[in-house]
Amino acid sequence: MSNVSQKSALLIAGPTASGKSALALRLAQARNGVIINADSMQVYAELRLLSARPSAAEEAQAPHRLYGHIGGAEAYSVARWLDEAARAIEAVWAAGQLPIICGGTGLYFMALEKGLSEVPPIPEVVRQKWRGYGDDLHAALAERDPVMAARLGINDRQRIIRALEVIEATGRSLSDWQGHGQEGAFLNHINIERVLVDVP
Repeated sequence: MSNVSQKSALLIAGPTASGKSALALRLAQARNGVIINADSMQVYAELRLLSARPSAAEEAQAPHRLYGHIGGAEAYSVARWLDEAARAIEAVWAAGQLPIICGGTGLYFMALEKGLSEVPPIPEVVRQKWRGYGDDLHAALAERDPVMAARLGINDRQRIIRALEVIEATGRSLSDWQGHGQEGAFLNHINIERVLVDVP
């Protein structure tokens, strides 16, 4: 097995069923790697089939981290993933191995490379308001924050709710927060290889 001589990471991104997990497995075996999940659905224990998570047999062929490690009823955020991923990557480096971050959630990769915006905490009353909102969420967002509404699809419920929470609680668009004051860019000054896998 070859050791990683300096801190480096391999990022493999692509849509579901594009073959990125199989590629990550081959590279982990060839390059003394540990595969770290960067897919927001594959963190849930109950969603192996629905999220096309690697099988138990595949996971046994190389070390996998952050796959199926939380219950479906548990809230999970990009901030929590970033914290867990950073700790997992540090452990991989400490073992002299290569972290292979694999997934399809672009926000996770962005957070890893660019950090997260420090949006103030959202009051619970605001969270409850939008999570229980019965009308057209996208229309509500378009009325309050047309910039974010233009960025988000009408069925992207989770991100629409987040944008509504932020604009109501802070008076500023989430796009404004995302463009300023980002911290926690974990992979700064790291040798990064990137692979984008597309559906054949």
